[in-house]
Amino acid sequence: MDPRPLDLALDSFPPATRADWLALVDGVLKGAPYAARMLTRTADGDSLDALPERRADAAPIAGRPPGAPWKVIARIDHDDPASANAQMLADLDGGADGISLVFASAPSAEGFGLTLRHEELVAALDGLLPEMATLRVEAGAYQGRDIALALARLFEKTDPAALDLRFGLDPIGDFAALGAAPLDGEALAARLGQTVTALHGRGLVAPMVRADGRVHHAAGATDAQELAAVLATATAYLRALDAAGLPLDGAARLIEVTLTADVDQFGTQAKPRAFRLLWQAVLEECGLAPAPIALHMETAWRALTRHDAHVNLLRGTLAAFAAGVGGADSVTVLPFTQALGLPDADARRLARNTQLILMEESNLHRVADPGAGAGAIEERTEKLAAAAWELFRAIEREGGMVESLAAGAWQRRVAEARRARAQEVATRRRPLTGTSEFPLLTEAAAGVLAPARRRTAGAPSEGALMCEPLIGERLAEPFERLREAAAASRPQVFLAALGTPADSATRAGFARAAFEAGGIAATGADGFSDLPSLVAAFRASGAALACLCGSDANYAERAVEAAQALKAAGARAIILAGKPGMEEAAQRAAGIDAYLFAGLDLVAFLREMQAVLGIARRLEP
Repeated sequence: MDPRPLDLALDSFPPATRADWLALVDGVLKGAPYAARMLTRTADGDSLDALPERRADAAPIAGRPPGAPWKVIARIDHDDPASANAQMLADLDGGADGISLVFASAPSAEGFGLTLRHEELVAALDGLLPEMATLRVEAGAYQGRDIALALARLFEKTDPAALDLRFGLDPIGDFAALGAAPLDGEALAARLGQTVTALHGRGLVAPMVRADGRVHHAAGATDAQELAAVLATATAYLRALDAAGLPLDGAARLIEVTLTADVDQFGTQAKPRAFRLLWQAVLEECGLAPAPIALHMETAWRALTRHDAHVNLLRGTLAAFAAGVGGADSVTVLPFTQALGLPDADARRLARNTQLILMEESNLHRVADPGAGAGAIEERTEKLAAAAWELFRAIEREGGMVESLAAGAWQRRVAEARRARAQEVATRRRPLTGTSEFPLLTEAAAGVLAPARRRTAGAPSEGALMCEPLIGERLAEPFERLREAAAASRPQVFLAALGTPADSATRAGFARAAFEAGGIAATGADGFSDLPSLVAAFRASGAALACLCGSDANYAERAVEAAQALKAAGARAIILAGKPGMEEAAQRAAGIDAYLFAGLDLVAFLREMQAVLGIARRLEP
């Protein structure tokens, strides 16, 4: 081998144009329409090209300073002050840059969190050096003002300019989550202005007003809807602070936003980039010079699953990666057991270390906006920003975010997106690993300090301003309710495999995963060549359901007689794994009750099967 180094200068390769790539793609498509194979649509209706134009002249979108790491923020939500304090100190000692102090009144508390008692607050924060860490507050239920003033008094001996104390005042977010407000919209804005003026007067300079997208995302909002809601909320707060007499540029610096980092890598990477463009447009409309806004991201609550919870580690890693390279200033990774209850120390450590590894070992933070110029990222960013801007304008035409919520217009938009996504989950076009795909009924549940607590839905009975509250739901919950309902009786389905294993294996595997997604364990042999052995095996299984699995040729030859025999043997319902075909009438007459195939509404199918089995299901939330 020649030991001399190869000369691989980039200019030695001929430039490749998009036309060159399209010619190669055309050869692979072999006449198939380009749009059918190479274009996809987002939940916001945007069409994305798999081969977008490269943007060589695109500049990085200003966010974090180049090369600066994002801040690792740990969630503190234990309802015991001493335990919350131990969590805080362990997280900060383990590499976190700050904490989110979650109070029980916050929508994100999920049944846990601290109460607003002075002695509990002091105990929870004992040992904290406030000038050394970022402290974010998640209050909710219009408790933000009281908590902010309590914290300001608690740290009054510390130089206020040295504090990165983010109070998270968000009355519009509280209104959206609760469905009621103690004051009307104008009074809420005036009260916010008074609170911020008082806190700012104490010398506090960190962002203290928050426009939070999590309540919208958890309730089902698309990416563009989340951005539009956050932008409309932030704009309302900017107006409120302006009306309170704060200089407009100073008021803008007192506002921060929180966005959700979901498992769609490119969508999440584009989200903070798109919001920065949108905020820049708002500032320009106000006559202000562009300035980065403080932008925090948290991994998606709605993406978490209770079953096969360790898959949440992968979801959190992907979301944190996308948030970091997308330009978030700080990131919170929810522990992988968050949906199961109160996470233990191991789950919290993994959540924290996920980010530390991304930065300290992978060095992802060292390149400013690495997606700049990449056609896929630029196209996604531009289209997401454009869609969010149009929604923002629609909200403004309705009078603003408060008015849109009070009229129910916003809830209707989010509900439509939620229904569409729920249908994708139910039909497994949006698969959930470990829940709707590859479920494992024998899994050992991950440990938590305390089990999840039931949420109570519904708005308070009265208030100066009312609306339908935005209620969050995780994508996996419909399947989880089915698993929960089936857990006590441990129902079974017998997989009646017709013919050889080669004939039945594919559909048997498909059927097994489908039934076990609803907590119905699948049993059965590899294949049956004769009817008596099939019937004997069914009787020996103790199952109440039978599912025929085989090839189309097997079905044409043996499905009718197999169904008749299984029905006579006591099967309450017989299902055929496959789509109904020309023989459907004869098959149904023989006793086949349902068909199981790809694209079926699996949640509805499993509810029907549980009803046949007499399984009582707890009421939907």
